Amino acid sequence: MTDQEICTVQMRDDLGLRDGLSEKRMFGGLCFLLDGNMVCIAGKTAAIYRVGKHVEPEALAFPNVVPMAATGRKMGGIVQLGYDAFVEDAETREKLTQMALAHAGSLPPK
Repeated sequence: MTDQEICTVQMRDDLGLRDGLSEKRMFGGLCFLLDGNMVCIAGKTAAIYRVGKHVEPEALAFPNVVPMAATGRKMGGIVQLGYDAFVEDAETREKLTQMALAHAGSLPPK
């Protein structure tokens, strides 16, 4: 299995079964959505979480979490966790998942 495939399987497990959860191919990976709002992505090189701008500083305080910067430009409210840390640090992964679910759940459905 590739790192991206391992990430996809683990994200499915972390998110569990919940109403409104769906998957969609985007940004070169598999995106998990809650009522149409992005929660996280199993990306090409890292796990990506949309935690929201209001809690981004808290998310960035976790080890190995860095701001998402697509094409060199920082994307506010979105952070990434490298695959090694994703696999090895279940506690950080769980906290990021909960933050991202809370953010997506606070948005109106699409």
